[in-house]
Amino acid sequence: MTNSKTILLVEDEPLLSNILKSRLEKEGFKVFQARDGEAALKFLKEAKPDFILLDIILPKISGFEILEEMKKNPELQNAPVAIISNLGQESDIQKGRSLGAIDYFVKAQVTIDELVNKIKQMVV
Repeated sequence: MTNSKTILLVEDEPLLSNILKSRLEKEGFKVFQARDGEAALKFLKEAKPDFILLDIILPKISGFEILEEMKKNPELQNAPVAIISNLGQESDIQKGRSLGAIDYFVKAQVTIDELVNKIKQMVV
């Protein structure tokens, strides 16, 4: 399957980030990585990915802060974002959704295969 869709993967854990990048590229996506919130915002100002997979606990700028910044920017406010995080409290999930995330995955509750399949469904 070839796919020209681009994904911004914002994850500071190198092992998980590299595994996800590899799996998504095998599905035909072009994947860009950002390891901290500052790099993610810089990328978003320069390019408009088709989909963003966003961790919440990040160095420099949190995922919630990234979502808040995106909400203020007319060019980014409708970008599809799914959160992947260790934060699994209902309050965190609600906050992510209220800031515009279309889905929220708790790392301990989702496999790589499940995550890749969900992303394939969301990135149309």
